[in-house]
Amino acid sequence: QVQLVESGGQSVQAGGSLRLSCAASGRTFSTNVMGWFRQAPGKERESVAAIRCGGVMIYYAESVKGRFTISRDNAKNTMYLQMNTLKPEDTAVYYCVASYKVAVTSRPGDYDYWGQGTQVTVSS
Repeated sequence: QVQLVESGGQSVQAGGSLRLSCAASGRTFSTNVMGWFRQAPGKERESVAAIRCGGVMIYYAESVKGRFTISRDNAKNTMYLQMNTLKPEDTAVYYCVASYKVAVTSRPGDYDYWGQGTQVTVSS
């Protein structure tokens, strides 16, 4: 089992920045791909970014390219999402996810573990 705990979510004004963190514990050596999903009220859960162990393969949703940066520190079992130039449409609960897959993926069903989520609210 792998446990994922997100932190860093808060309320910010448009144009601001936030860094989300995801601390992983348990059988972390068995996960290869980690990522972030988000879900806004009344909307479906969507993939934001994903990164493969070693950082060789990275995926970003078109809506966040150029503004968000995903990274991971395997020594600390921690993943990050640096979010810059935030927009009101970025408001959502952000979830940390982990998968046994060997390639980055944007499909929710490909992820084996999910955190509880952290709220990000961007006001205009």
